[in-house]
Amino acid sequence: MSGINSGPLSGKLVVALEQAVAAPFCSSRLADAGARVIKIERKGVGDFARAYDRAANGESAYFTWLNRGKESVALDIKADEDRDILLNMLKNADVFIQNLLPGALAKIGLDSASLREMFPRLVTCDITGYGEDGPMRNAKAYDLLVQCESGLASVTGTPDGPGRVGVSVCDIATGMTAHAGICEALVERDQTGKGRGVSVAMFDVMADWMAVPLLYHDYLDKATPRVGLNHTVICPYGAFECGDGELVVITVQHSGEWTRFCEHILNDADLANDPRFHDNTSRLENKADLEVLIKAEFGSHDRAEMLKRLDAAGIASGAVNDVAALSGHPQLDRSAVGTASGEINVPMPPIRRSGGETTLGPSPALDSQGAAIRAEFARQA
Repeated sequence: MSGINSGPLSGKLVVALEQAVAAPFCSSRLADAGARVIKIERKGVGDFARAYDRAANGESAYFTWLNRGKESVALDIKADEDRDILLNMLKNADVFIQNLLPGALAKIGLDSASLREMFPRLVTCDITGYGEDGPMRNAKAYDLLVQCESGLASVTGTPDGPGRVGVSVCDIATGMTAHAGICEALVERDQTGKGRGVSVAMFDVMADWMAVPLLYHDYLDKATPRVGLNHTVICPYGAFECGDGELVVITVQHSGEWTRFCEHILNDADLANDPRFHDNTSRLENKADLEVLIKAEFGSHDRAEMLKRLDAAGIASGAVNDVAALSGHPQLDRSAVGTASGEINVPMPPIRRSGGETTLGPSPALDSQGAAIRAEFARQA
Protein backbone atom coordinates (compact mmCIF):
# COMPACT_ATOMS: atom_id res chain seq x y z
CA MET A 1 0.00 0.00 0.00
CA SER A 2 1.51 3.30 -1.15
CA GLY A 3 -0.40 5.98 0.74
CA ILE A 4 0.32 7.53 4.12
CA ASN A 5 -0.67 5.64 7.25
CA SER A 6 -2.74 8.20 9.10
CA GLY A 7 -4.98 11.18 8.55
CA PRO A 8 -8.65 12.12 8.69
CA LEU A 9 -9.48 9.78 5.78
CA SER A 10 -7.41 6.85 7.04
CA GLY A 11 -9.28 3.63 6.32
CA LYS A 12 -11.19 5.09 3.36
CA LEU A 13 -10.79 3.47 -0.06
CA VAL A 14 -10.90 5.70 -3.14
CA VAL A 15 -11.04 4.19 -6.63
CA ALA A 16 -10.06 6.71 -9.31
CA LEU A 17 -10.56 6.09 -13.02
CA GLU A 18 -8.65 9.20 -13.94
CA GLN A 19 -6.10 10.90 -16.12
CA ALA A 20 -4.54 14.32 -16.79
CA VAL A 21 -4.86 16.96 -14.04
CA ALA A 22 -8.27 17.80 -12.50
CA ALA A 23 -9.29 14.37 -11.19
CA PRO A 24 -5.74 13.37 -10.14
CA PHE A 25 -5.44 16.66 -8.24
CA CYS A 26 -8.62 15.79 -6.34
CA SER A 27 -7.60 12.24 -5.49
CA SER A 28 -4.07 13.29 -4.53
CA ARG A 29 -5.55 15.46 -1.78
CA LEU A 30 -7.58 12.50 -0.54
CA ALA A 31 -4.37 10.43 -0.49
CA ASP A 32 -2.63 13.22 1.44
CA ALA A 33 -5.42 12.91 4.03
CA GLY A 34 -4.73 9.21 4.54
CA ALA A 35 -7.12 7.57 2.08
CA ARG A 36 -6.01 4.55 0.13
CA VAL A 37 -6.26 5.66 -3.51
CA ILE A 38 -6.21 3.04 -6.27
CA LYS A 39 -5.59 4.67 -9.64
CA ILE A 40 -6.98 2.73 -12.60
CA GLU A 41 -4.95 3.29 -15.77
CA ARG A 42 -5.23 2.11 -19.35
CA LYS A 43 -3.27 -1.01 -20.18
CA GLY A 44 -0.07 -0.32 -22.05
CA VAL A 45 -0.13 3.48 -22.01
CA GLY A 46 -1.50 4.53 -18.63
CA ASP A 47 -2.40 8.09 -17.74
CA PHE A 48 -1.28 10.25 -20.67
CA ALA A 49 0.11 12.79 -18.18
CA ARG A 50 2.98 10.33 -17.70
CA ALA A 51 4.27 11.49 -21.10
CA TYR A 52 3.80 15.25 -20.67
CA ASP A 53 7.49 15.82 -19.93
CA ARG A 54 10.58 14.31 -18.33
CA ALA A 55 11.41 17.21 -16.05
CA ALA A 56 11.48 15.50 -12.63
CA ASN A 57 14.57 13.28 -12.75
CA GLY A 58 13.29 11.77 -15.98
CA GLU A 59 9.68 11.47 -14.79
CA SER A 60 6.75 13.71 -15.69
CA ALA A 61 6.57 16.73 -13.39
CA TYR A 62 2.78 16.74 -13.69
CA PHE A 63 2.39 13.04 -12.96
CA THR A 64 4.73 12.85 -9.98
CA TRP A 65 3.13 15.92 -8.39
CA LEU A 66 -0.46 14.72 -8.87
CA ASN A 67 -0.15 11.00 -8.13
CA ARG A 68 1.84 10.76 -4.94
CA GLY A 69 0.63 8.21 -2.44
CA LYS A 70 -1.48 6.24 -4.92
CA GLU A 71 -1.44 2.66 -6.14
CA SER A 72 -1.56 1.94 -9.87
CA VAL A 73 -3.36 -0.89 -11.61
CA ALA A 74 -3.82 -1.18 -15.37
CA LEU A 75 -7.25 -2.54 -16.33
CA ASP A 76 -9.37 -2.99 -19.42
CA ILE A 77 -12.77 -2.39 -17.83
CA LYS A 78 -14.57 -3.60 -20.95
CA ALA A 79 -13.12 -7.08 -20.40
CA ASP A 80 -15.13 -9.31 -18.05
CA GLU A 81 -12.30 -10.25 -15.71
CA ASP A 82 -11.06 -6.69 -15.26
CA ARG A 83 -14.61 -5.37 -14.95
CA ASP A 84 -15.20 -7.83 -12.10
CA ILE A 85 -12.02 -6.65 -10.39
CA LEU A 86 -13.26 -3.05 -10.64
CA LEU A 87 -16.67 -4.00 -9.24
CA ASN A 88 -15.07 -5.88 -6.36
CA MET A 89 -13.02 -2.78 -5.58
CA LEU A 90 -16.13 -0.62 -5.64
CA LYS A 91 -17.97 -3.05 -3.37
CA ASN A 92 -15.39 -2.13 -0.73
CA ALA A 93 -14.84 1.49 -1.75
CA ASP A 94 -15.99 4.71 -0.14
CA VAL A 95 -15.40 6.98 -3.14
CA PHE A 96 -15.31 6.55 -6.91
CA ILE A 97 -13.86 9.35 -9.07
CA GLN A 98 -13.89 9.42 -12.86
CA ASN A 99 -13.20 12.00 -15.55
CA LEU A 100 -14.02 10.18 -18.77
CA LEU A 101 -16.17 11.79 -21.46
CA PRO A 102 -19.84 12.21 -20.48
CA GLY A 103 -21.76 9.00 -21.15
CA ALA A 104 -18.67 6.81 -21.64
CA LEU A 105 -19.29 4.68 -18.55
CA ALA A 106 -23.06 4.53 -19.11
CA LYS A 107 -22.42 2.56 -22.31
CA ILE A 108 -20.98 -0.29 -20.26
CA GLY A 109 -23.28 0.02 -17.25
CA LEU A 110 -20.71 1.59 -14.95
CA ASP A 111 -22.06 5.13 -14.74
CA SER A 112 -22.21 6.70 -11.30
CA ALA A 113 -25.98 6.38 -10.86
CA SER A 114 -25.85 2.65 -11.63
CA LEU A 115 -22.89 2.16 -9.30
CA ARG A 116 -24.73 3.86 -6.43
CA GLU A 117 -27.69 1.54 -7.00
CA MET A 118 -25.33 -1.43 -6.69
CA PHE A 119 -23.37 0.05 -3.78
CA PRO A 120 -25.62 2.47 -1.84
CA ARG A 121 -22.87 3.75 0.47
CA LEU A 122 -20.61 4.73 -2.42
CA VAL A 123 -19.85 8.41 -2.99
CA THR A 124 -19.31 9.06 -6.69
CA CYS A 125 -17.68 12.05 -8.33
CA ASP A 126 -17.89 12.79 -12.05
CA ILE A 127 -15.50 15.46 -13.35
CA THR A 128 -16.23 16.85 -16.80
CA GLY A 129 -15.35 19.84 -18.95
CA TYR A 130 -18.80 21.29 -19.56
CA GLY A 131 -21.17 19.09 -17.60
CA GLU A 132 -23.30 16.13 -18.56
CA ASP A 133 -25.87 18.07 -20.57
CA GLY A 134 -25.99 21.25 -22.61
CA PRO A 135 -24.68 22.07 -26.09
CA MET A 136 -20.99 21.66 -25.17
CA ARG A 137 -21.23 18.43 -23.17
CA ASN A 138 -18.98 16.58 -25.63
CA ALA A 139 -16.50 19.40 -26.25
CA LYS A 140 -12.83 18.92 -25.45
CA ALA A 141 -11.99 20.78 -22.26
CA TYR A 142 -8.27 21.22 -21.76
CA ASP A 143 -7.19 23.90 -19.33
CA LEU A 144 -6.32 26.67 -21.80
CA LEU A 145 -9.53 26.07 -23.74
CA VAL A 146 -11.59 26.58 -20.59
CA GLN A 147 -9.56 29.65 -19.59
CA CYS A 148 -10.58 31.15 -22.91
CA GLU A 149 -14.15 29.85 -23.11
CA SER A 150 -15.00 31.04 -19.58
CA GLY A 151 -13.70 34.57 -20.20
CA LEU A 152 -10.83 34.19 -17.73
CA ALA A 153 -8.25 34.97 -20.42
CA SER A 154 -10.12 38.19 -21.27
CA VAL A 155 -9.44 39.62 -17.80
CA THR A 156 -5.89 38.24 -17.60
CA GLY A 157 -2.88 39.82 -19.26
CA THR A 158 -2.14 43.41 -20.23
CA PRO A 159 -4.02 46.11 -22.16
CA ASP A 160 -2.21 44.82 -25.25
CA GLY A 161 -3.95 41.45 -25.18
CA PRO A 162 -5.39 38.56 -23.18
CA GLY A 163 -3.16 36.12 -21.36
CA ARG A 164 -3.11 32.60 -20.02
CA VAL A 165 -2.75 32.07 -16.29
CA GLY A 166 0.66 30.41 -16.16
CA VAL A 167 -0.45 27.25 -14.34
CA SER A 168 -3.36 24.87 -14.98
CA VAL A 169 -5.74 26.98 -12.95
CA CYS A 170 -9.00 25.54 -14.37
CA ASP A 171 -7.89 21.97 -13.71
CA ILE A 172 -6.63 22.78 -10.23
CA ALA A 173 -9.73 24.77 -9.29
CA THR A 174 -11.91 21.91 -10.50
CA GLY A 175 -9.93 19.38 -8.49
CA MET A 176 -10.21 21.56 -5.39
CA THR A 177 -13.97 21.88 -5.85
CA ALA A 178 -14.40 18.16 -6.40
CA HIS A 179 -12.36 17.46 -3.28
CA ALA A 180 -14.66 19.70 -1.24
CA GLY A 181 -17.78 18.08 -2.72
CA ILE A 182 -16.52 14.58 -1.91
CA CYS A 183 -15.65 15.51 1.67
CA GLU A 184 -19.13 17.04 2.11
CA ALA A 185 -20.72 13.86 0.75
CA LEU A 186 -18.70 11.71 3.17
CA VAL A 187 -19.89 13.86 6.09
CA GLU A 188 -23.47 13.49 4.87
CA ARG A 189 -23.04 9.71 4.54
CA ASP A 190 -21.98 9.55 8.18
CA GLN A 191 -25.39 11.02 9.01
CA THR A 192 -27.59 9.16 6.51
CA GLY A 193 -25.68 5.99 5.73
CA LYS A 194 -26.17 6.66 2.04
CA GLY A 195 -23.72 7.85 -0.60
CA ARG A 196 -24.38 10.73 -2.96
CA GLY A 197 -23.31 11.62 -6.46
CA VAL A 198 -21.17 14.72 -6.95
CA SER A 199 -20.54 16.21 -10.38
CA VAL A 200 -18.17 19.06 -11.13
CA ALA A 201 -17.60 20.73 -14.51
CA MET A 202 -14.51 22.81 -15.26
CA PHE A 203 -16.56 25.49 -17.01
CA ASP A 204 -18.95 25.81 -14.04
CA VAL A 205 -16.05 26.21 -11.64
CA MET A 206 -14.47 28.99 -13.66
CA ALA A 207 -17.82 30.70 -14.23
CA ASP A 208 -18.14 30.84 -10.45
CA TRP A 209 -14.63 32.28 -10.14
CA MET A 210 -15.57 34.87 -12.79
CA ALA A 211 -18.57 36.09 -10.76
CA VAL A 212 -17.25 39.63 -10.10
CA PRO A 213 -16.39 40.47 -13.74
CA LEU A 214 -19.72 38.91 -14.74
CA LEU A 215 -21.67 41.03 -12.25
CA TYR A 216 -19.88 44.17 -13.45
CA HIS A 217 -20.94 43.30 -17.00
CA ASP A 218 -24.51 42.31 -16.17
CA TYR A 219 -25.39 45.16 -13.80
CA LEU A 220 -23.08 48.01 -14.82
CA ASP A 221 -22.54 47.10 -18.47
CA LYS A 222 -18.88 47.57 -17.69
CA ALA A 223 -16.03 45.42 -18.98
CA THR A 224 -13.24 44.39 -16.64
CA PRO A 225 -10.03 45.79 -18.14
CA ARG A 226 -6.78 43.86 -18.38
CA VAL A 227 -4.37 45.71 -16.13
CA GLY A 228 -1.38 43.42 -15.77
CA LEU A 229 0.09 43.71 -12.28
CA ASN A 230 -2.49 46.25 -11.16
CA HIS A 231 -5.94 46.17 -9.59
CA THR A 232 -9.01 47.30 -11.47
CA VAL A 233 -10.81 49.09 -8.60
CA ILE A 234 -8.23 49.79 -5.85
CA CYS A 235 -5.52 52.44 -6.06
CA PRO A 236 -2.65 52.26 -5.38
CA TYR A 237 -2.56 48.50 -5.86
CA GLY A 238 0.04 47.29 -8.31
CA ALA A 239 3.67 46.80 -9.21
CA PHE A 240 6.27 49.58 -9.30
CA GLU A 241 9.86 49.43 -10.48
CA CYS A 242 12.64 50.15 -8.02
CA GLY A 243 15.98 51.74 -8.75
CA ASP A 244 17.64 48.36 -9.34
CA GLY A 245 15.04 47.38 -11.95
CA GLU A 246 13.24 44.95 -9.62
CA LEU A 247 9.47 45.16 -9.06
CA VAL A 248 7.54 45.55 -5.81
CA VAL A 249 3.77 45.22 -5.61
CA ILE A 250 1.92 47.31 -3.03
CA THR A 251 -1.66 47.72 -1.89
CA VAL A 252 -3.35 50.50 0.07
CA GLN A 253 -6.76 49.29 1.23
CA HIS A 254 -8.06 51.95 3.64
CA SER A 255 -7.57 55.50 4.90
CA GLY A 256 -5.16 54.57 7.69
CA GLU A 257 -2.84 52.84 5.26
CA TRP A 258 -3.13 55.75 2.84
CA THR A 259 -2.12 58.21 5.56
CA ARG A 260 0.90 56.11 6.52
CA PHE A 261 1.85 55.64 2.87
CA CYS A 262 1.88 59.38 2.29
CA GLU A 263 3.84 60.17 5.43
CA HIS A 264 6.40 57.36 5.46
CA ILE A 265 6.77 56.32 1.82
CA LEU A 266 5.98 59.42 -0.25
CA ASN A 267 7.40 61.67 2.49
CA ASP A 268 4.50 64.12 2.21
CA ALA A 269 1.83 63.79 4.92
CA ASP A 270 -0.28 66.54 3.27
CA LEU A 271 -0.95 64.29 0.28
CA ALA A 272 -3.33 62.26 2.47
CA ASN A 273 -5.84 65.14 2.35
CA ASP A 274 -5.14 66.28 -1.20
CA PRO A 275 -8.56 66.40 -2.97
CA ARG A 276 -7.11 64.40 -5.85
CA PHE A 277 -6.15 61.49 -3.61
CA HIS A 278 -8.09 61.63 -0.32
CA ASP A 279 -10.20 58.50 -1.01
CA ASN A 280 -10.00 55.50 -3.30
CA THR A 281 -12.46 56.91 -5.85
CA SER A 282 -10.42 60.11 -6.15
CA ARG A 283 -7.19 58.16 -6.45
CA LEU A 284 -8.64 56.06 -9.26
CA GLU A 285 -9.75 59.21 -11.10
CA ASN A 286 -6.29 60.72 -10.72
CA LYS A 287 -4.29 57.52 -10.96
CA ALA A 288 -1.83 58.85 -13.53
CA ASP A 289 -0.86 61.81 -11.30
CA LEU A 290 -0.45 59.58 -8.25
CA GLU A 291 1.66 57.03 -10.07
CA VAL A 292 4.12 59.74 -11.14
CA LEU A 293 4.79 60.41 -7.46
CA ILE A 294 5.05 56.72 -6.54
CA LYS A 295 7.35 55.85 -9.45
CA ALA A 296 9.69 58.71 -8.57
CA GLU A 297 10.03 57.54 -4.97
CA PHE A 298 10.39 53.85 -5.76
CA GLY A 299 12.90 54.60 -8.49
CA SER A 300 15.24 56.19 -5.96
CA HIS A 301 15.62 53.04 -3.82
CA ASP A 302 16.55 49.43 -4.52
CA ARG A 303 13.99 46.71 -3.90
CA ALA A 304 15.40 45.42 -0.61
CA GLU A 305 15.40 48.91 0.90
CA MET A 306 11.92 49.66 -0.42
CA LEU A 307 10.48 46.49 1.06
CA LYS A 308 11.99 47.34 4.44
CA ARG A 309 10.44 50.82 4.36
CA LEU A 310 7.05 49.48 3.38
CA ASP A 311 7.15 46.87 6.13
CA ALA A 312 8.14 49.47 8.72
CA ALA A 313 5.20 51.65 7.63
CA GLY A 314 2.73 48.76 7.82
CA ILE A 315 2.01 48.81 4.08
CA ALA A 316 1.23 45.46 2.48
CA SER A 317 3.83 44.65 -0.14
CA GLY A 318 5.54 41.81 -1.90
CA ALA A 319 8.43 41.13 -4.22
CA VAL A 320 7.51 40.20 -7.80
CA ASN A 321 9.50 36.98 -7.89
CA ASP A 322 10.34 34.54 -10.63
CA VAL A 323 10.34 30.76 -10.22
CA ALA A 324 14.03 30.75 -9.30
CA ALA A 325 13.23 33.06 -6.40
CA LEU A 326 10.35 30.78 -5.35
CA SER A 327 12.73 27.82 -5.37
CA GLY A 328 14.96 29.55 -2.83
CA HIS A 329 12.18 31.33 -0.92
CA PRO A 330 12.58 31.16 2.88
CA GLN A 331 8.85 30.54 3.31
CA LEU A 332 8.76 27.52 0.95
CA ASP A 333 8.37 24.14 2.65
CA ARG A 334 9.08 21.00 0.66
CA SER A 335 8.34 17.32 0.97
CA ALA A 336 10.05 14.35 -0.68
CA VAL A 337 8.15 12.13 -3.10
CA GLY A 338 9.56 8.84 -4.34
CA THR A 339 9.46 7.93 -8.03
CA ALA A 340 10.77 5.08 -10.14
CA SER A 341 13.70 7.33 -11.07
CA GLY A 342 14.51 8.53 -7.57
CA GLU A 343 13.28 11.03 -5.04
CA ILE A 344 12.05 14.52 -5.95
CA ASN A 345 11.02 17.45 -3.77
CA VAL A 346 7.59 19.05 -4.17
CA PRO A 347 5.91 21.87 -2.24
CA MET A 348 4.45 20.67 1.05
CA PRO A 349 0.66 20.20 0.79
CA PRO A 350 -1.05 23.41 1.91
CA ILE A 351 -3.40 21.73 4.42
CA ARG A 352 -1.48 21.46 7.67
CA ARG A 353 -2.97 19.29 10.41
CA SER A 354 -2.07 19.36 14.08
CA GLY A 355 -0.49 16.28 15.56
CA GLY A 356 2.29 15.63 13.09
CA GLU A 357 3.66 16.33 9.65
CA THR A 358 2.10 14.74 6.57
CA THR A 359 4.27 12.12 4.89
CA LEU A 360 3.70 11.78 1.16
CA GLY A 361 3.71 8.37 -0.45
CA PRO A 362 5.58 7.68 -3.70
CA SER A 363 4.29 8.29 -7.20
CA PRO A 364 3.65 4.84 -8.72
CA ALA A 365 5.03 3.34 -11.89
CA LEU A 366 2.36 2.11 -14.30
CA ASP A 367 0.64 -1.01 -12.89
CA SER A 368 3.24 -1.19 -10.10
CA GLN A 369 0.66 -2.57 -7.66
CA GLY A 370 -1.28 -4.40 -10.37
CA ALA A 371 -0.49 -7.97 -9.32
CA ALA A 372 -1.26 -7.34 -5.66
CA ILE A 373 -4.49 -5.48 -6.44
CA ARG A 374 -5.66 -8.18 -8.84
CA ALA A 375 -5.04 -10.81 -6.19
CA GLU A 376 -6.83 -8.78 -3.54
CA PHE A 377 -9.89 -8.05 -5.67
CA ALA A 378 -9.96 -11.19 -7.83
CA ARG A 379 -13.25 -12.59 -9.10
CA GLN A 380 -15.21 -14.04 -6.25
CA ALA A 381 -17.05 -17.30 -6.58
